Amino acid sequence: MTAQIEALHRAYREGVAAGARVEDKPRIDFAPYRSSVLRHPTKDLRHADPETIELTSPAFGTRDVHPLEADLTIQHGGEPIGERMIVTGRVVDGSGRPLAGQLVEIWQANASGRYVHKRDQHPAPLDPNFSGVGRCLTDADGNYSFTTIRPGPYPWKNHHNAWRPAHIHFSLFGTAFTQRLVTQMYFPGDPLFPLDPIYQAIVDEDARRRLVATYDHDVTRHEWCTGYRWDIVLSGRGRTLFENDLGADHDDDHENGDHR
Repeated sequence: MTAQIEALHRAYREGVAAGARVEDKPRIDFAPYRSSVLRHPTKDLRHADPETIELTSPAFGTRDVHPLEADLTIQHGGEPIGERMIVTGRVVDGSGRPLAGQLVEIWQANASGRYVHKRDQHPAPLDPNFSGVGRCLTDADGNYSFTTIRPGPYPWKNHHNAWRPAHIHFSLFGTAFTQRLVTQMYFPGDPLFPLDPIYQAIVDEDARRRLVATYDHDVTRHEWCTGYRWDIVLSGRGRTLFENDLGADHDDDHENGDHR
């Protein structure tokens, strides 16, 4: 698996050095990611009627999303197990302008790498005080913030001894349901990065780095939690990579329980 990934990355770098274009999107077919060939459409996209979209747009506002929904550590009767942390950042366009009032949703595994879902049956404990879901609206400056628990890595069935790096799923809604964007945020220095064919399906190193959060000591709170910062850029050359870049739902583990 490692040799396959290294060979594909080396061929990409050699191609760019020879004048090939930079690939700023995940590859649709990436051999080490065994089921990638099954996870993209084989037919043309279906065009939606703009007037119909306007009738089915998301309806949410400050009265619909409570501020406490952004704290995943207080949703039950006790404190969840694991490293408490704050994940924060800004949602901006390609020119750096903040996007206010955007619905940001997250879902993740618990500290042991287990999701609260019937299809996730790997032998790790569930945490009765952690469901792993939250949401918030960006403020006037495009800021979002979640208080949560650092997720653990978990096995998946792509190949022998396959483990996913710790990550948090992010969903953003625009002004219509067709404008939903989904991506993943990773943590710096994860030793599983070189071994993960989903992360490595982004063959350009700079593009991969845009999915990795930064530890921020100013966000970290004394004797309470660590802090990470991750900005989401919706357009331009420095844009965050989304699963929609593949032309289909590229959620990594539909068959392994990670599809909430």
